Amino acid sequence: MSRVSYQAQWYPLEPEESVLDGLLRQGIPVPHACKAGVCQSCLMRAARGAVPEKAQAGLKETLKARNYFLACSCRPEPGAELELAGDADELRVPARLESLERLSQDVLRVRLRPEMPFEYRTGQYLTLLRADGLARSYSVASLPREGVLELHVRLLPGGAMSGWLHAEARPGDAVRVQGPAGECFYVPGRPEQPLLLAGTGTGLAPLYGIVRDALEAGHTGPLWLFHGARDPRGLYLVEELRELAARHSNLHYRPSVLEGRLGEGIHVGALDALIREVCPKPVGWRAFLCGNPDLVLSLRKKLFLAGLSLKDIHADAFLPSASRPEGAGATTRASDASR
Repeated sequence: MSRVSYQAQWYPLEPEESVLDGLLRQGIPVPHACKAGVCQSCLMRAARGAVPEKAQAGLKETLKARNYFLACSCRPEPGAELELAGDADELRVPARLESLERLSQDVLRVRLRPEMPFEYRTGQYLTLLRADGLARSYSVASLPREGVLELHVRLLPGGAMSGWLHAEARPGDAVRVQGPAGECFYVPGRPEQPLLLAGTGTGLAPLYGIVRDALEAGHTGPLWLFHGARDPRGLYLVEELRELAARHSNLHYRPSVLEGRLGEGIHVGALDALIREVCPKPVGWRAFLCGNPDLVLSLRKKLFLAGLSLKDIHADAFLPSASRPEGAGATTRASDASR
């Protein structure tokens, strides 16, 4: 039986049990979200003992060199002893809630102001940690020059973080942020290249940021932004995006719903069908796909078959948190909101 030392106390691990599951099973509150080795909210550092290579998959080389690992993916060899350092908090930047604004009936625009430098690329995601250690991952919709971090959070029944943000949190509340992670962001170059951006729910958050980032960088090629929802209530920022498109002739915004009435400037029907109709031959384009994992994976395949190179498809599928019953290069990570 292997064991792990956490805060000067040893805890046994069951055969094939991860460090995260073992600590949680024994009542130790450890920040975590996806439990799938992606969101990185369960990062720990080994002070002594061997860390399995799989437990460091996807981490930056600088973190690997300092013996950081993902607790959810770390399954020590039988009989191994792993002593944890207590300084993982060095990766977590203190921040305060600056504003909470409803964008729709169940989507909240959350703005945070970091109290220390926090470098990121618009469209990446971060882990938001509440004072009690509760952690969830959200995409960043803001631009670094704006000085605040903007997140779009959808309220789900029973959602721990989303429920707190919607009902209890107030401007000035202290939180922490960790990250960023993810490869879904705009890279300058080839300014004439057409861009296709498609997402569902709060998958709009990174796309909204990427569009603004590309426009500020002087992108001259067409930008096609598709946002899908089940019905019009699931759409948000509609007028803001229409105004943005009116100011930039190369931006084309197409909201879409599965259920709704025609004649309101909103497409009614499947999002993938709309994309196929408007952009039938995206050869040489670059694509950004965010939101519902089934749709993201389906669109990724269809765009590839339509001639888009896989290296030009950047996908971020959102999964619900693994710590609740409802549970958000392709990046898949967990969030407290199904987007």
